[in-house]
Amino acid sequence: MFALDRLPLAERYAELLATEGVLRGLIGPREAPRLWDRHLVNCALLASAIPTGASVCDVGSGAGLPGLVLAIARPDLRVTLVEPLLRRTTFLTEVVSELELATVEVVRARADALHGERRFAVVTSRAVAPLERLLDWSMPLVEPSGELLAMKGSSAAVEVEDAAAALNRWGCGVPEIRDLTAPGGGVSPTVVVRVAWADPSRVSWPIVAPRRRAGPEPRRRDGRGTAKRRRRA
Repeated sequence: MFALDRLPLAERYAELLATEGVLRGLIGPREAPRLWDRHLVNCALLASAIPTGASVCDVGSGAGLPGLVLAIARPDLRVTLVEPLLRRTTFLTEVVSELELATVEVVRARADALHGERRFAVVTSRAVAPLERLLDWSMPLVEPSGELLAMKGSSAAVEVEDAAAALNRWGCGVPEIRDLTAPGGGVSPTVVVRVAWADPSRVSWPIVAPRRRAGPEPRRRDGRGTAKRRRRA
């Protein structure tokens, strides 16, 4: 997960989360003793699903999870942390400066402010919003050959089902639910929902949000709204 030369950076980031992160209300006091298993390792497992040299946008980055962890674990990635709250972007900027993470950019903005301006190979998020809403914020940032990687919990399959109409509206392919596990086990798997475009050749730039139908959208029960479950070691 963390190479030996990157481990000191991860340890310092954990210290900052447990001190300044708690003082500024970015991490709950009860989370401090379990930062490694519950947060850092959980996010570091996502790194194995990201292509080499990819541009990554972390939507609603908060205290930097998973964006900062990805930048620490994978110095080959170009990571943009998108977060609208000043107290969070201030913390993120301070961490980036102290750890000298030259491949990280902090942007204080809502994700939709970047629509039509920026696009990325991978768009990540963790505990930001249900998948249905996340698609509206994230898919306009995903380049034609790119993907959305949303970290989810035990409700991943339910969220995919609930987002069936939105997935169809955006022209997404069949989502995959992946379980990313640490070598040797010992920690809970990281559950990730992967969403890509159904037909990259039909994705034009800038991406225009599709119109919602009037009234509630019925759930689809066909293949497009059904998630594929895949386990990854």
